[in-house]
Amino acid sequence: MERVFDSGNFTGREALDAWTEMAHREIMPKTFRAVDSDVFRGWFDEMALGPVQVSSVAYSSIVTSRTPKSIRVSDPEILQIVMPRSGPHVIEQNGRSTSVEPGEMVLLSSSRPFQSYAIGEATLMQFPIALLPAGARHVDQLVACRLPGDKEMGQFLVDYLARVTDNYMHYTPADMARLGTIGLDLAAAVLAHHLEREDEVPADSRQRALYARVTSFIENHLGDPMCTVDGVAAAHHISVRSLHRLFQAHGASVRASIREQRLERCRRDLSDPAQRHVPIRAIAARWGYPRPADFTRAFRAAYGVAPVDYRHQALQCPSAGKTSHD
Repeated sequence: MERVFDSGNFTGREALDAWTEMAHREIMPKTFRAVDSDVFRGWFDEMALGPVQVSSVAYSSIVTSRTPKSIRVSDPEILQIVMPRSGPHVIEQNGRSTSVEPGEMVLLSSSRPFQSYAIGEATLMQFPIALLPAGARHVDQLVACRLPGDKEMGQFLVDYLARVTDNYMHYTPADMARLGTIGLDLAAAVLAHHLEREDEVPADSRQRALYARVTSFIENHLGDPMCTVDGVAAAHHISVRSLHRLFQAHGASVRASIREQRLERCRRDLSDPAQRHVPIRAIAARWGYPRPADFTRAFRAAYGVAPVDYRHQALQCPSAGKTSHD
C-alpha cells in the first residue's frame, strides 16, 4: 500500500491542516477537526484494486464530516465500508447514530451527509454503488447500521481485507484487478445477505464469493485433520461434486490446495530458528498431519528431501530454506 500521509512529517496544527487538504483531493471530500487538542496524529495508506480502493488509517481523536454543501459540489455516488481495528468509532448518517467496535463494520454513503467520531485504527473499503448488483443497491436501510464482521459473510470480507493489506507487496497489476473483483463480490454478498436479496446477486458473482469463502475457510482450518474435501463441502452446505467444479473453474484442485498449503506451513515452521526445538511430529500435527509417516512421505514428494534433512539444511544455511513464496 502507498503511504499518502503521515503526521510525523508535520508539526502541531500543520498535521491536521495537511490531513484535511489531502482529504479534499479524494473522490469523497470531507472536513475534519481534532477533539480536545489542535495536535493531530495519524497516517493513511491506500491501495487501488481496480475500481475498489482499500485504505488503512490511524488517527488521534477526530471528528469527520461530509456536509450537504460538499455533496452538492461533488457526489461520486460511492459506498464506504468502515471496519475498526482499534478504538471507538461512532457514525451518524441517515438519522442513525451507531457505535462500531473491532469485529464489526458500518456502511457509509457519499450521497448523504454524515458525521463520525473516531480514535484508533480502521480499514476502509470504498467502491461505486453502480457496480453492485441491482438487489444490493437498496442500501439506504443499511447505512450507519452495525453489521457483524465476525461471522457468516462479514467474516469472509474481513479476512479478505486482512490478507490484501498484509500481502500487498507481492501483487502484480493483474492480481490487484482480480482482488478488486473478489472484494466487490464479497461486499455485494454481505449487503445482499443483510437486505435478504441474495437471489438477485448474479450467479458468477455468487460463485466468486463462494470460492473466496471456501479458500478462506481452508486457510483458517489447515490444522484440523477434518479439513478434507468432504469436510469443506459439508461446512459450506454444497456437494463434493459442486466443490470440485468450483475449484476447477479457477484452475485449481481442492485436495492439492489443502495439501500444498499444509506442507508450506510445515516448511516455514521447520526453517524457523525460533522453532528449532519443536519436534517435527508436533509441527506436522499442528498443520493437519497426525501421522508422521504420512507427513514425511508427502513432504519428500513435494520438496525432494525428508523433513529432518530439510530442517538441518535450512537452519545451518538460512538461505537454503527460502523459496519464492518467502
